[in-house]
Amino acid sequence: MSAPDARAKALELWRNGFERHRRGDLRAAVDLYRRSIATCPTGEAHTFLGWAYAHSGDVERAIAECKRAIEIDPDFGNPYNDIGAYLIGKGALDDAVPWLERAKRAARYEPRHFPYLNLGRVYLAKGDLPQALREFNEALRIHPDDALAEGATRMIRSQMN
Repeated sequence: MSAPDARAKALELWRNGFERHRRGDLRAAVDLYRRSIATCPTGEAHTFLGWAYAHSGDVERAIAECKRAIEIDPDFGNPYNDIGAYLIGKGALDDAVPWLERAKRAARYEPRHFPYLNLGRVYLAKGDLPQALREFNEALRIHPDDALAEGATRMIRSQMN
């Protein structure tokens, strides 16, 4: 199989895994993500395999998969954000910041507003309300209808006044 054909097949397997994942069939999703990686390793398959591991409670394995994704495709922003989110979940707020900042700068990333939301959460937890407000406002600039960012900005403004 040619390299472009292998990549196309790998992305098809990844998409199928994502659909299974969305429907709650984690076991099938993991199998499809692994088959995708075996066909042609992609940042997407490693990132989403990590997401599946995180959903099953194995955050360290999730982080390792995201790091593999970054090695393969450093322009793909999702694994940077996911590592940041996993670190937030572990309470490692300061460790999360550089990963989330890298996600903000990634050339290829959807949904682009997620690292701003996560950084807003970090700064809110640390009590840095002005920085949290900046992050949530940027999330709203990118995605104006985000309910989390809207609620957070209202709450922060009420606390700052």
